[in-house]
Amino acid sequence: MADALVVLVSILVLIGAVALVLLTFHLRRRRRKARGSADPARDYASRTNWRGKGGGLNFSSFVFMDVDGDGRFGLADRPMGGIVVRAFDDSGAFLAAVRTNNGGFANFVMSASKRRAILRNAGAYRFSVSVPKGWRVSTGNETQTLRLDELPGSPAGLAGEDLPKAVGLVPARFVRGMAAAEATLVLLGGGGVLQTRQLTPGNFLVDLPAGADMLRVSGSGLDRRLALSAYPIDLGRLRPDAIAADAALETIGFDDVTPLAFQKIPSGYGGLDWRNLNAIARNYVKDSHGYLNGNSSGNHSAYTSSGHAAEFGAASPFGFHSVMLTAAWLASEGEVALIESWLGDELVGSDEIVLSALAPVHYAPMLKAVTRVRISTRHCWQLLLDDLVLAR
Repeated sequence: MADALVVLVSILVLIGAVALVLLTFHLRRRRRKARGSADPARDYASRTNWRGKGGGLNFSSFVFMDVDGDGRFGLADRPMGGIVVRAFDDSGAFLAAVRTNNGGFANFVMSASKRRAILRNAGAYRFSVSVPKGWRVSTGNETQTLRLDELPGSPAGLAGEDLPKAVGLVPARFVRGMAAAEATLVLLGGGGVLQTRQLTPGNFLVDLPAGADMLRVSGSGLDRRLALSAYPIDLGRLRPDAIAADAALETIGFDDVTPLAFQKIPSGYGGLDWRNLNAIARNYVKDSHGYLNGNSSGNHSAYTSSGHAAEFGAASPFGFHSVMLTAAWLASEGEVALIESWLGDELVGSDEIVLSALAPVHYAPMLKAVTRVRISTRHCWQLLLDDLVLAR
């Protein structure tokens, strides 16, 4: 027993000594690199030895929200965060699944020398974008295969024949709401009627046909007209006496709250009082993809501080036409927002809106007169607001 203990102690001492030697060597090497060289002759010398395998480099797949649906990344579009891209080797074996970051890039580490790299050898690799349910790929290339070849002296020791081409995703579009009485829903595109649906009392959900740019509801005093956006529409409960189609509308986009990346929205901004709402730049929060995807215009949007209930309002009545609403985090996908609208002490509207972190929901209650709007979420997750449209 004593002999075994002596052997164990000896082994531990040896391991400690080896570790100390390695640590000393590493620290000396770091110090030498930090000091550099006193000789200026090679400060800007051309490289002559290109035999090394190099370090690592990102091989990136770019995904964007194709807002105008034209199949190319243009000025109207923006990068998408949180989209899953999978990589497979030339035998079809799964290698990794990576989500796009706030720049829209899914980064796969490529290196001929690093053990933890995802792409390590020459060969053909397949990259597949996971398309959200109901969404459409406008670029027709959600799956792409590219070849990597060895290239000594390159940053990663490998080089691709090209990078994956940009993949454009178009949000699923539908209109949903609740009718309290019978009415007629007409979907128009380019000035012509594309589809007509009879609404009966209760909830409804209608997929929007391609090219639809306007909806019209008529009957039972529920008349309204709404220009459609690139996103799904939620009309909430259809209430009589909606904002007229020819009413003067004003959009609050939160871009002129501050030149900084983040600031609490001050009372008086946009002629309203604000509570628990902050203006934030779309790339300010790392890995919160809703802040990027929910930014429907400009660089800033507003969010509910710490997920607590928030309000905006004014002493004089104004029309609450519409707003873009987005879940701030993918972990809260499907979170439900409660939007309560008040005229003085009277509750004139209350709707529950299902949210996504992938794209905004265009909530359009079109209430003619309110003085206060309260916004909360069922599980106290943050939500984003952008492009708040008022009539006043």
